[in-house]
Amino acid sequence: MQRLAFSLVEMLFVVAIVSVLALLAVPRYVALRDRASVRSAVTASIAAFDAARSLALTRGRHAAVRIDTLGARLVVHSFRDTVLRVPLGASWGVSVSASRDSSAIAPDGLGYGAANLSLFLSRGAAADTVTVSRLGRVARR
Repeated sequence: MQRLAFSLVEMLFVVAIVSVLALLAVPRYVALRDRASVRSAVTASIAAFDAARSLALTRGRHAAVRIDTLGARLVVHSFRDTVLRVPLGASWGVSVSASRDSSAIAPDGLGYGAANLSLFLSRGAAADTVTVSRLGRVARR
């Protein structure tokens, strides 16, 4: 006589093996997802600071990047215009904290202010820092 199906014991054994493999893989996947989200948010942040510098140079006016830590977003202003909004929290689920609330760029493209700015981005165990120097240079730390 020929068997047409699996027994309940065989099915439970397969489910148990798949469950154990999933339990081993999920933490690594979550850590990978967090690192990728922070990396993408850092790239978008650097692009926002670069956009503000380009606006200051091309328009010949001051530009600024305002950091909204509660809303986890960056807002680029040129004179009275809001030019760009970067929703870091909504897009990548990262938390944002900063050493200052904004960074200004003079019409010559140099930073305008007395201190460096550090922007801290984190999600889960992953974290990264973007530093903007007084001269307007942006670096990932």
